[in-house]
Amino acid sequence: MVENFNEKADFIWSIADLLRGDYKQSEYQKVILPLTVLRRLDCVTKRNKEAVLERHEQLQKQGIENVAPSLKKAADAQVYNTSEYTFESLCDDPDDIAENLQYYINQYDEETTEIFEKFEFDHQIERLDDADLLYKVVRQFAELPLHPEEVPNEEMGYIYEELIRKFNELSNETAGEHFTPREVIELMVNLVFQEDDDALTQQDAIRTVYDPACGTGGMLSVAEEYVRELNTDAKLHVFGQELNPESYAVCNSDMLIKGQEPENIVYGNSFTEDGFPSQRFDYMLSNPPFGVSWNKVKEEIEREHDKQGYAGRFGAGTPRKSDGAFLFLQHMISKMKSPEEGGSRIAIVFNGSPLFNGGPNSGESAIRRWILENDWLEAIVGLPENLFYNTGIRTYIWVLSNDKPEKREDKVQLIDAQDLYAEMDESLGEKRHKLTQEHIDEISRIFGDLEANGRSKVVPTEEFGYRRIVIDRPLRMSFRATEERIESLDDERAFTNRDEEVQEAVKEALRTLDSEQQWMDREEFIDEVELAFNMHGVDVRNSVYNAIERALGEQNDGAEICRDGNGNPEHDGDLRERERVPLGTDQREYFEEEVAPYLENAWINESRKYHDDQDEKLGVVGYEINFDRYFYEYEDPRDLDNINEEIREHRNRITDILEELEI
Repeated sequence: MVENFNEKADFIWSIADLLRGDYKQSEYQKVILPLTVLRRLDCVTKRNKEAVLERHEQLQKQGIENVAPSLKKAADAQVYNTSEYTFESLCDDPDDIAENLQYYINQYDEETTEIFEKFEFDHQIERLDDADLLYKVVRQFAELPLHPEEVPNEEMGYIYEELIRKFNELSNETAGEHFTPREVIELMVNLVFQEDDDALTQQDAIRTVYDPACGTGGMLSVAEEYVRELNTDAKLHVFGQELNPESYAVCNSDMLIKGQEPENIVYGNSFTEDGFPSQRFDYMLSNPPFGVSWNKVKEEIEREHDKQGYAGRFGAGTPRKSDGAFLFLQHMISKMKSPEEGGSRIAIVFNGSPLFNGGPNSGESAIRRWILENDWLEAIVGLPENLFYNTGIRTYIWVLSNDKPEKREDKVQLIDAQDLYAEMDESLGEKRHKLTQEHIDEISRIFGDLEANGRSKVVPTEEFGYRRIVIDRPLRMSFRATEERIESLDDERAFTNRDEEVQEAVKEALRTLDSEQQWMDREEFIDEVELAFNMHGVDVRNSVYNAIERALGEQNDGAEICRDGNGNPEHDGDLRERERVPLGTDQREYFEEEVAPYLENAWINESRKYHDDQDEKLGVVGYEINFDRYFYEYEDPRDLDNINEEIREHRNRITDILEELEI
């Protein structure tokens, strides 16, 4: 008989040893987690089983189809089973245990059987039976008392979470897809709830939290613990959606075990099958997959973007197809409560790409602009490398709110915690670092203080924005009518599209030009070409003249400026530059002070296509969060004398080694 949750978790963990040899370690959870859930439910349904069976028989005789409400009442629980079996009676018939166990599972209520369908546990029953393990495993579980009166929901939740953690660590090659390290979750929960602690301590406080990629439910569980520790009278309703069927089953069963509402965990793709289309939540947490393509659902997402605009979820823009992280954030923002209703707070884990990927015309920049200009971004925390199981890259927690405290308005706090970590005794996949409780407390304190220091920068929101203007410089070309250049006309389609007779006539006329001469003025050169064509009776379109300019000309900084028919200088495409002008700075003044003194004859291209679509001002607006730039510290170069001294020492050492070799 085990007495506390650690002992119970260890007892269940020991049952996994029976699987050794027939199962890989990474597969243990496929057996142990469903059976833990099943044993818990078996203990719950056993007590009133006779009343349920009697009521079920009555309902069948009456021809009533919707039996669930009545049977739940008879069971005095949200779950019921209409078979005569229990774990103990299943063990009374070892020879038929596979068939009986499958029947037993199928006789649960519809919501519970769906969980086991997602677990695909029928395959494990067959596999265990073939390995002669099914009876042994079920018999072991039958010895474990898990009734709520002996193991309260809170303790059962801890047991289940401990098992999930251990199994995810065993299967660390894919754990990061569905599992976030607990210390990262604790930090995210701190950052999201910290600003609302006063509200959460009120009597009978009721709040909601949502995770659109909830995996096995770790974030939801930690959020619930936080609120429970802060205020035992508070109630946090948790909601989530998960695409992976096994992770969904684990999360759903966790809710069931804890006595929560398992119907609040929805199976499916959050983008195409939104499980909560009209609901809004107080808090949202998520660690969506990094760098995962959304190409499979691009038609639905792009259709919503095009047709619904900001009335839908993706009005701000769509990121590149190779990374759907920003789609998750937009989806979450769409589920924020209005500030009049108290607003909402969000914490989401990203890699570095959402900080800076994409120029001003990209979907990523448009999404950043939408978030920052609405003043929703409160803070970004840069985390250490090697913190997650399936990636060693640095990650960042974004914290957002649509009801910022006054002290945070029009500001974004950047917190550099990349060196706040402890080395792990043993690596788990890519995870070699961990956050200690001291680290979590320090980061949370820095966030709460909102002060600028070595780890924290408080940046005006506008500082992340810029206008990209196009700087052109005049085209300068010189020309020679050498045989090689004349023959290169064969590479020009505008020339080769002409009849062969015309092509040959053009070449013959060009060969009459002085091949030694270099024309430094395009107008003078074209005058010479026209004269040669007139003398040879050649008449061609302007496109052929353009081809001749490309073939016989070259860029030459010493040549005269090429001008159009109105006398305006033409631009040199190879010399075109794009300049970022900080928001709030006049573009033309910036050009005169920062560009014109260094680029002779340059000008701003003021074409309409280089104006911003939203405000129609010169320069396309872009937003980028160059996180590391704010924490860069300049180091003076080493003294040259010291470097020379080191070189001399190395040279002398090498000389000594060579002399020893000669001996």
